[in-house]
Amino acid sequence: MKLFKQLLVAPAALGLLAPMSAGATEVNVAGVSDYASVSQDVVAAEQVTSITQFSDVYPTDWAYQALSNLIERYGCVAGYPNGTYRGNRAMTRFEAAALLNACLDRVTEVTDELKRLMKEFEKELAIVKGRVDGLEARVGELEATQFSTTTKMSVNTFWVVGAASYGGDAKGYYDGSTLTDPTVKTADYAARTAGATSFSYDYRVFLDTSFTGKDLLRTRIRSGNISDLYAGNTVVGLWSQEYGYNSGTTLNVDRMFYQFPVGDDFKLTAGAVVRQDDMLAVWPAAYPASMTVDFFTYAGAPGAYNLATGAGGGFIYSKNDFNISASYLSVNGNNSDPNKGGLATDGAGSNGTVQFSYAPERWGIAAAYNYGSTDNGVGLYSGNGTPYANNLQVHGVTNSAALSAWWMPEESGFIPSVSVGWGINSTGDSSGNAPIKSSTSQSWYVGLQWDDAFLKGNALGFAVGQPTFVTSIDRRSSDDDFVADGNYAFELFYMFQVTDNISVTPAIHYFSRPLGEYTGAGVDTSESFNSFGGLIKTTFNF
Repeated sequence: MKLFKQLLVAPAALGLLAPMSAGATEVNVAGVSDYASVSQDVVAAEQVTSITQFSDVYPTDWAYQALSNLIERYGCVAGYPNGTYRGNRAMTRFEAAALLNACLDRVTEVTDELKRLMKEFEKELAIVKGRVDGLEARVGELEATQFSTTTKMSVNTFWVVGAASYGGDAKGYYDGSTLTDPTVKTADYAARTAGATSFSYDYRVFLDTSFTGKDLLRTRIRSGNISDLYAGNTVVGLWSQEYGYNSGTTLNVDRMFYQFPVGDDFKLTAGAVVRQDDMLAVWPAAYPASMTVDFFTYAGAPGAYNLATGAGGGFIYSKNDFNISASYLSVNGNNSDPNKGGLATDGAGSNGTVQFSYAPERWGIAAAYNYGSTDNGVGLYSGNGTPYANNLQVHGVTNSAALSAWWMPEESGFIPSVSVGWGINSTGDSSGNAPIKSSTSQSWYVGLQWDDAFLKGNALGFAVGQPTFVTSIDRRSSDDDFVADGNYAFELFYMFQVTDNISVTPAIHYFSRPLGEYTGAGVDTSESFNSFGGLIKTTFNF
């Protein structure tokens, strides 16, 4: 239709196509003769294939684009034998008829070509139409049956197969309260009680609801049969897993919180079941936060980043890559007895965290402080330290600090991402009855990860560090502050990304002296004890 509009709106064409006025008093015979001559020249001229063949047509002409389209798309414009177009001269009715006829012929040819192509691909077009109709029907069905217009559901589950072995010449096993036969090797005792291969799972359902597009109401339902001590391990607590959830295969709600922005820079979070890291601006590591053994998921500082869960709230302030996070929660917040629960009571199990971080796109640094009332449930557990360090945080208050940094390369390749972290904890006994007045413990780690290692989408990781170990103590009954609680942990994993939804991660670990001060039943700490193990974790996301 553009062609006909261009012909009809051209003033010269309209004027020449209109009937000659009956009232005309003057007729320029010479002019008519000129037009007749021009008409013969135009009809006799050859068709042109490019507008550049006209010597008197320029890009600044108002009809340049329209003329170019007629020539290059339809090839129905002719010029004068001398290579000119004479665009400012008027047309005769004969010229207009010749031009219109030539263009109609070309349009007819194009139409015939389209019909031929449609005939040739008739079957394919029918298939495409059928698929489109099917998609429209499925979309309509989904819209009619969706359970919510505001909630998105996602699921991930972990299957873990693994086992541990033990070595060393230490004898007896002591966990701070129980002593086994001191004539039996610790490795033999551990093999008998925690040496079997286990196969277990963790299953999580996320229900994320947004009412404004910027807020988040998260409900997480979880089930699992993974023991808190991996593979039912009652000897080496470091085999614990972050995903080591044991609900007896029942479904439980283990997250329920609401997060919403206030202005451009603040975000508030509150919930009846909220975890410490849900209220942090950044997780201070590039190393995977949920890969294999527990210690390496805590950014090297499981005291400050203890991942306590309970009732509470917090805020996040973010401006120009600088962030401040502050939060409070009570692990016993659902209990109205002030001696056993409540918010900010003696029995609350209070956990307060402040984090300062600077996190541009590929690197960052963070410092954190945590206050934990260890009398009522906040503090280290067996997956993050030696038995000695864990036992010293049973009573009192623990003040923890952490310093972490991370860096990621711009492109994956030979250079890995690097994460480092260090933590220090000071615990004071509030009961007045424990043999230890106070203690200091520390931890650190370095984690490396190579993305797209060997194959695109896969990842290789290695980490080394010291899980929380006691570095100094103040005993009530002695001035002796010697402690031999040091230990080391190593991790190596390779993640195969089988599909977009399935990954398989084999990993091996080695713990050097995981019992720390209690090696050799707490009597001969010079004796050796170690643990080596492996696991295969399969992750499903959908």
